[in-house]
Amino acid sequence: MQRQARLFALTEYLRGRRTGVTAEALAERFSVGIRTIYRDLDTLRDAALPLQAERGPGGGYALDKSYSLPPVNFTAREAALLATVGRWATEMRLVPFPRTLGSALDKVRGALSTPAQRELQAHMAKLQFVGVPAQAVPAGVRRAVEEAWFEQRPLRIVYLKADQTLSERVVRISGALMDRGHTVLLAEDLGKGEPRQFRLDRIQSAVLLQTILTGG
Repeated sequence: MQRQARLFALTEYLRGRRTGVTAEALAERFSVGIRTIYRDLDTLRDAALPLQAERGPGGGYALDKSYSLPPVNFTAREAALLATVGRWATEMRLVPFPRTLGSALDKVRGALSTPAQRELQAHMAKLQFVGVPAQAVPAGVRRAVEEAWFEQRPLRIVYLKADQTLSERVVRISGALMDRGHTVLLAEDLGKGEPRQFRLDRIQSAVLLQTILTGG
């Protein structure tokens, strides 16, 4: 079995299980070595699949039950509105999660039949939104913020303050406020134990942390 086909089969197998499965059992099922399975599992994590390692009886590797939704049938009209609004939000740089949004919109488009996709394109060509783009944000910062938000992990940021000095903070994002000109992250400053707001475009760098850090 080619690796791409195996990764797809591995994903579907994990999604169909109600309990976890060990790496050894997966290696036996797919007739590969244990190291190959570990590499495959790492690849699935890199692809943003919510893969968890559970301990105890019935434990092992499992996909979060919220990973997949029941089938949803969109009309071309519904899909056009969703895709166009999503495209606009991305182009205006308002949504701090463009990768997740783009992946979702690709799935909406891909679920449509060929005639419906043609109708979708026709509808999208006639829908336009005009606005003021938010300030640009480095791609690495966006990726780190996106993962920190969805995985609820702490984030170490270097922030450009209003007086043009830099400040290093460890924060946990609790929400986002999207204005016409910029996006504000609502967060808890874990070092000071207080709520703070940070403009996304002023974050100079961002690094995901594994554990919560505290300090003065």
